[in-house]
Amino acid sequence: MDYKKPYKNRKAEPETIGNAINGMLKAYHIEERFDEANLVASWEKVMGMAIAKRTSNIYIRNKKLFVYLTSAPLRHELNMSRDKILVLLTKEFGKQIVNEVIIK
Repeated sequence: MDYKKPYKNRKAEPETIGNAINGMLKAYHIEERFDEANLVASWEKVMGMAIAKRTSNIYIRNKKLFVYLTSAPLRHELNMSRDKILVLLTKEFGKQIVNEVIIK
């Protein structure tokens, strides 16, 4: 009889899907990019509907969050509270994803 050898990297205990996905993201070194995409996708949830409606474009480059707004008064108000936005984002995701917020 020909017996197959067990996998070397296979774990004996079952693992939750969440832990398996996190392990895969770390293995392929895409965890940071996934977190950035998640932040952009949840902008409305974090900042609210009023700000999200006036946001024309949002993206992350070099650990900086770029936010383009269509309302000049809102742009001025958010520029004054960039540190508060960083705190909100860090609180929402449990870790710091971006180092700086740039409002344009």
